[in-house]
Amino acid sequence: MFQTISPVDGRVYVERETVTESEINAILALARQAQAEWRALPLAERARLCSQMVDAFVAQKDGIAEEITWQMGRPIRYSPLEVLRFEERARHMIRIADKALADVQVEPLAGFTRFIRRDPVGVVLVLAPWNYPYLTAVNSIVPALLAGNTVVLKHSHQTPLCAERIAQASVAAGFPKGVFQYVHATHEGIASMIGHQDVDFVAFTGSVSGGHAVQQAASARFIGTGLELGGKDPAYVRADVNLAHAVENLVDGSFFNSGQSCCGIERIYVDSAIFDAFVEGFVDLTNQYILGDPTQPETTLGPMVTTRAATFVREQIAQAVNAGARALIDEKRFDRSQPGTPYLAPQVLVDVDHTMSMMVEESFGPVVGIMKVANEAEAIRLMNDSPYGLTASVWTTDEDAALRLGQQIETGTVFMNRCDYLDPALAWTGVKDTGRGCTLSALGYEQLTRPKSFHLRTVV
Repeated sequence: MFQTISPVDGRVYVERETVTESEINAILALARQAQAEWRALPLAERARLCSQMVDAFVAQKDGIAEEITWQMGRPIRYSPLEVLRFEERARHMIRIADKALADVQVEPLAGFTRFIRRDPVGVVLVLAPWNYPYLTAVNSIVPALLAGNTVVLKHSHQTPLCAERIAQASVAAGFPKGVFQYVHATHEGIASMIGHQDVDFVAFTGSVSGGHAVQQAASARFIGTGLELGGKDPAYVRADVNLAHAVENLVDGSFFNSGQSCCGIERIYVDSAIFDAFVEGFVDLTNQYILGDPTQPETTLGPMVTTRAATFVREQIAQAVNAGARALIDEKRFDRSQPGTPYLAPQVLVDVDHTMSMMVEESFGPVVGIMKVANEAEAIRLMNDSPYGLTASVWTTDEDAALRLGQQIETGTVFMNRCDYLDPALAWTGVKDTGRGCTLSALGYEQLTRPKSFHLRTVV
């Protein structure tokens, strides 16, 4: 049995039982059995059923949005966006499936028929986190199903209702039994599933330590793992920037979802010529946030997911200040921000450097450090001085400069004048400790399929 404690008011919001070993065996056996029938369906039929699942999911958007707020604390004014983005990504992957999963043709050779087919890997185990509970899951679930795999979803104990909502939508869509299932499981149960002969691929989104645990559990088997792990995403603001646009978007990129985003902005490097003006605008806009009850429509900043998470960020801020950083936001402006609670005011730090943990270690909270840089070379060096590499953004009116700098940044996605966003047409991937593998885009199908070559010789 586990409990989901709502960060909104500290009450128990959900109680569920975890699966037993025998239940795991039965769930995976059913997934294996169902996969043979599911992969035999024409792609058009799988796409039709997936579309109906999306329809059924979106039809429940109001209830889903309210549950997101209560489970993890995102303000209700923003929670419905997750349903819309879920639909956007799912529809895109459905739309491109024909081309992405088509046979790969090779040059003609007289007397032979040759091509490469994309076979499903089999049973896909999706391990999803709480911070964007539907958006992280949909990246793997829908393409896995379209490719002919069956899926078992295990969601964070903080957001268990999300797994149940997707399952309800799959039933409403008319999915064959066993094609999509979910489990509520312990860490030991997850390790058991990863090591189980009926799991063929694991898609994990979470912490670096969690990624290592997945790898360890899979180490005795030759199965694939897709790992989207930590981030410490940087931004570089050039002197030629549209200042108002950069301020508005980087404040949002830093503090949306209380900073609890793998691709949120956690460190900003600003050209010295505009540093003071940028910081002034950034602080002014940050002070306009309303920290409060996320179930109220006026709230723009909700609690962090747990008191423990908020305490970690508070400690990072304190360590930085003790080392010489200056905190520019007066926490007293935000009445709800109190130690010992998940409610934490946004914070902006200057006079920071890379000896401070909050500039190199993932914060995953509403805090950002802003550093002055003298030139592009210094900015690139600092942006790359990180164990992570998910996204990075360059803020400039010069696209050629953005392309040139982007080539030098060690990251999975380079943005220009944008941040904290996933475009489903582009590969979502990372480097270094951010993990490995790729979701979304046509390339997102590659880890969910295996190549099978056909070499047919005509003999008369």
